[in-house]
Amino acid sequence: MKSPSGMCILYIMDRIGFDNDKYVRMQSENIRTRIAQFGDKLYLEFGGKLFDDYHASRVLPGFLPDSKVNMLQTLKDDAEIILAIHAGDIEKNKIRNDLDIAYDNEVLRLIDAFRSKELYVGGVVITRYSGQPAADAFQQRLERLGIRVYRHYPIHGYPSNVPLIVSDDGFGKNDYIETTRPLVVVTAPGPGSGKLAVCLSQLYHEHKRGVSAGYAKFETFPVWNLPLKHPVNLAYEAATTDLDDVNMIDPFHLEAYGVTTVNYNRDVESFPVLNAIFERISGRSPYRSPTDMGVNMAGYCIFDDEAVCAAAKQEIIRRYYSTACGCKRGILSEDQQIKSEMLMNACGVTAADRHVVKAALDRSEATGGDPAMAIELPDGRIITGKTSDMLGAAAGALLNALKELAGIHHEIDLISPIVIQPIQDLKTRNLGNNNPRLHSDEILIALSICAATNPTAALAFRQIPRLSGCEAHSSVILSRVDMEIYRRLGINITCEPQYQSNRLYHK
Repeated sequence: MKSPSGMCILYIMDRIGFDNDKYVRMQSENIRTRIAQFGDKLYLEFGGKLFDDYHASRVLPGFLPDSKVNMLQTLKDDAEIILAIHAGDIEKNKIRNDLDIAYDNEVLRLIDAFRSKELYVGGVVITRYSGQPAADAFQQRLERLGIRVYRHYPIHGYPSNVPLIVSDDGFGKNDYIETTRPLVVVTAPGPGSGKLAVCLSQLYHEHKRGVSAGYAKFETFPVWNLPLKHPVNLAYEAATTDLDDVNMIDPFHLEAYGVTTVNYNRDVESFPVLNAIFERISGRSPYRSPTDMGVNMAGYCIFDDEAVCAAAKQEIIRRYYSTACGCKRGILSEDQQIKSEMLMNACGVTAADRHVVKAALDRSEATGGDPAMAIELPDGRIITGKTSDMLGAAAGALLNALKELAGIHHEIDLISPIVIQPIQDLKTRNLGNNNPRLHSDEILIALSICAATNPTAALAFRQIPRLSGCEAHSSVILSRVDMEIYRRLGINITCEPQYQSNRLYHK
């Protein structure tokens, strides 16, 4: 099917394959069961993202990005949240790449987010504290905001030196976190924050106080009851190339029960030590395998495996492009790019299986190699945009997509040149920009202004929410502002790993 612009093709759109309501119900029930197993006190290490888990929503179509926090809301009367942050990450001003904010600010954002969901936040733990001035400043900042702060300290030989770890000179030196509810969720702004150590330290202190308490782990991926090479599990590896995570069969579970399950290397490698710590604290370990520790029920909520596999394969391709661009920018290694390519090969997919890639490259070639963008609409149509004197390709593609969604002919101008020209003058004459072309944020603001007086522009403007979930590809690495706008719109954006120019510095 062709659009009025003649710039689109039609193909089959993705299907839903995951039952979100069933997931929330089963997951909350399983956690309640685990709390009861340990005498009504459970420390739950929460891996991954509680909010905005778009990876899960992409590979499990039907999974809502805030499913996990919504699940916790069903337990809110019994739950409290503890956030862990590594003192070294505060000192290094570590950044959460997907949101482009520092870990310490992410802690504040998360506290606000939890409170907005009526979830009680018990405090913040600064882990591996050894006198870092930035950590001291952050603690003072939190305490001025009325948030309780605790310190945990480095333990020599952790995690292998079990006798020292489980002693007054190990966990015993850590601050005891005062908790009041049966379920204590320990989460963090990112990986490597010390969540497990916080949980184990609390078990030690609770045992010394005569309190029966247990530990469990919540990780959405890998999905333990899917095959090792299932695309969903391979997509997890693709998403964590920077962590060197590798999915593997849980040998402890296989030996104990004769059942094949999937875990990842870090949990499998650390399980013997973790088991020894459990035994040292309370005299016995409650678990026979890393899989036993988990409470994840996501695998039981997939009802269309074909749809889920297709979605996961697309995510693997997207991750390949993300890694390739990171390598081009010098922030990721070639080994990570090679691993991404191997995962695509393992799934039997190529870049050609992402339809917007060819559309963007073809449009670029047709315009003499200038940057071009392709956007796949919810019904499968593909719209392209090119670089012009007034607009960058990303901005042009957005306008073309909104026209298509609104049924507006390509030749109709949504924004008058007399509106665009002053913005260009402002950029070049007053703000010191060399490039007069409008970025995605600027064109959307211009469209919103025109929508106040132009009914056609208003019709296009009302289509913006329909862009969420669309796929897009750029023939060049986009500017930070264009990437951010596409992400905020909910568009899954990828780029070719090459710059528009040969300059060394790129914004």
